[in-house]
Amino acid sequence: MAYQPFNLAGKVALITGGNGGIGLGMADACAQAGADVVIWGTNPAKNAAARASLAAHGTRILTLECDVGDEAAVEAAFAESLRVMGRIDGCFANAGISSGKQTPFPEFTTEDWHRVLRVNLDGAFYTFRAAARHMKARAEAGDKGGCLVGTASLAAIEGAARNEHYAATKGGLVSMIKALAVELARYGVTANSILPGWIETDMTAKSVANPKFAGNVLPRVPMRRWGTPEDFGGIAVYLMSSASRFHTGDSFLIDGGYALF
Repeated sequence: MAYQPFNLAGKVALITGGNGGIGLGMADACAQAGADVVIWGTNPAKNAAARASLAAHGTRILTLECDVGDEAAVEAAFAESLRVMGRIDGCFANAGISSGKQTPFPEFTTEDWHRVLRVNLDGAFYTFRAAARHMKARAEAGDKGGCLVGTASLAAIEGAARNEHYAATKGGLVSMIKALAVELARYGVTANSILPGWIETDMTAKSVANPKFAGNVLPRVPMRRWGTPEDFGGIAVYLMSSASRFHTGDSFLIDGGYALF
């Protein structure tokens, strides 16, 4: 008999920022494993392209425009996701933005600081809060289970010079996840974070294309390549599946060995 826990049929995954990059890599794998998928994104064209791509796997796909830094928008999008899908089994707080520029810390503006925190940390809080309410209510009705997953970064554990606002959001996300793992365990809900290394996405395109940057970074990656969105499919399926039901409060470092070398 085949091992079945990685079969996600009947489950629904919600992935913020799932219309591209790491989020789309996770969404694609979950759909291939049988899950219905909800994607929140702010770009209508990217949402439409993601929906068309994922639909090929034969599961239900819903895409919604949602700015996760807007509390009311998150509440409305979560309600619509439940209305259409009926339930959310896995919530991936993956939406995030980078600083966009390398500014010396003494020159940071308050606006720059809050712009990054608004999406990366406040957005994760709004998203997880909505999911936790739903999963807690479901558990109290006799249907325990669910998973919360936050996409953090190497910046959470390494010194990210001139990127202190981004680092603060990712370190805060890891700590939030650990607290959620403890608080929500009684409802059968797991909470884990993923720490990507240098991954080739739209967000990192400028850095990856810079010969000086690539010459400094790639030799430090034992795998000798940039990560890809597809490299995050397996961990997404694992965390959505019953195979991980006793695995909580962890941080998965997916960086090709960069942090070790």
